[in-house]
Amino acid sequence: MLQRLVLQNRSLAAVIVPQIGGSLARLDWLRGAEPVPLLRGLPPDFTDVPQPGQLACFPLVPWSNRIAPSGFEYDGKRYVPTPNRPGEKVAIHGDGWQQAWDVQSLTFDSILLRLTRHTFAPLAYDATLRYTLDGDALIVELTVRNAGAVALPFGLGLHPWLPDPGGAQLQVRADAVWLSGPDKLPSSRRAVPPAWDYRMSAPLPKEAVDNAFAGWDGVARVRWPGRGVGLSIEAAMDYFILYAPPGRDFFCFEPVDHPINAHNMPGYPGLTVLAPGASVSRSVIFRGESL
Repeated sequence: MLQRLVLQNRSLAAVIVPQIGGSLARLDWLRGAEPVPLLRGLPPDFTDVPQPGQLACFPLVPWSNRIAPSGFEYDGKRYVPTPNRPGEKVAIHGDGWQQAWDVQSLTFDSILLRLTRHTFAPLAYDATLRYTLDGDALIVELTVRNAGAVALPFGLGLHPWLPDPGGAQLQVRADAVWLSGPDKLPSSRRAVPPAWDYRMSAPLPKEAVDNAFAGWDGVARVRWPGRGVGLSIEAAMDYFILYAPPGRDFFCFEPVDHPINAHNMPGYPGLTVLAPGASVSRSVIFRGESL
């Protein structure tokens, strides 16, 4: 049976499913006549075991998005992660999203989860994931510790799934975008084109977008005027990935601390090289509002 753990206060209700990647199943705004989903939610009557991609948000650890099929080189040695999703020729999103997490503590407004992956190659790790309700905000804190024998570059992020792309208006600043090749890996870095310039609030593009953006100031705002709610996403990170496939009932705004395939970029941008036993943490705040 799927374990659903509920955090709730006057403003928000969050449902966590530890067995499915430590993920959020729902995040609902309660300051109206009826609960309104801020993230795309798993239906309450869902009885099957869901896939992570059916949920509201899952953690990205020990890296975000894709690493090239040839792997990456660090300190003179090459590391090649094994592809971990059907249809993919590359490893994607680490593997924290595919594991069952253990519950360490639980109160009415906070939960702490833990994951041990000492056998994961090439980035053996421990991770913790804390969800905390604080007024109109859900704070998500993700930490990874290098459990391996050598220093390696690690990265973190979150993968939220948002509802109603047709009714959404996005506002976010970025300096540059990586254009992708057919393999979905970055091919070139460019200035943000007008169609993807969201410094002023605007509807999502009608054409597909699945790209990493750089120079983020750490704040994004999404408003759904027709649904009467808004959501801000706040993080001390420099990058985000916008995934908005046309014709679907969702879009994704992913706060991440490194671009796609950063393991193969000069200087490993955004990644943190962790010595054995060292750790790094990232926090993301989801803040709801009534419009």
